[in-house]
Amino acid sequence: MNQTKDFDIIPTRESIASVERDIRFFPSQTQSPHWLSLDQIAEWNETGYLCPLDVYNDNEIADIRAYFDELLADVIAQGGNSYSISSAHLKHGRVWDMLTNQRIAGYVSDLLGENVVGWGSHFFCKMPHDGKQVDWHQDSSFWPLTPTKAVTVWLAIDDADEENGCMEVYTGSHTHGLLDFDASDADSNNVLDQVVKNPEKYGKWRRTPLRAGQVSIHSDLLVHGSMPNNSDRRRCGLTLRYCPADVHAYLGWNQKGVVVHGQANTTDWPGADRPNENGA
Repeated sequence: MNQTKDFDIIPTRESIASVERDIRFFPSQTQSPHWLSLDQIAEWNETGYLCPLDVYNDNEIADIRAYFDELLADVIAQGGNSYSISSAHLKHGRVWDMLTNQRIAGYVSDLLGENVVGWGSHFFCKMPHDGKQVDWHQDSSFWPLTPTKAVTVWLAIDDADEENGCMEVYTGSHTHGLLDFDASDADSNNVLDQVVKNPEKYGKWRRTPLRAGQVSIHSDLLVHGSMPNNSDRRRCGLTLRYCPADVHAYLGWNQKGVVVHGQANTTDWPGADRPNENGA
């Protein structure tokens, strides 16, 4: 199958608006989780967020970091930047392997159910003192998916903390549906293009540091963002995106999907193959 490998990082608002979506939070119904505890399931339903969860040990994440160092150097040499490595599992076999990691898939299936598709992978890499920030937003604002059951797993490639701009969230904001947002100012240094104003109205603020190799998980309706990296250290995270197999993807986004747990209808999710290491 001839697969499309390039998708817009930020689709146009007109294209997203053309999709009729069921936008609301769907609490986890899992009664017998395999990887998470029942207390964590309850926390997820209440806060829309879980952190931290262990995935890779020190040696494993050091190897992944060395791989990313080489990948980033190649991308920059070709004219890209540290935020432009998107839909990476369609181009890089090592990223496909991370998307399909069975510990991660296990955590997600405990939240979403037996049949899970991984469909997204995007590096958010803040270089030291690069001045970029990610303004308050909801992921679902950018995604042509319905119903809004998708989640993001944020894998720390580097240690992420207050000093180098770790992610911050407003727990509980996932229960308010899709919130109004403004276009970002041209001089805002926002990696994305929109901002939710006054997020404190919708939830409780929380900073979410992670050690390299750990992950967090958040709902597609959770308000979150991150401040600039003002340190001398890099802060790289790989966002891995998942949804239940009963979610419908539009704008061709179903071509990104990989079944990571259970099964999926091949008409809805035809299945993306693992690429070779050179991206072929």
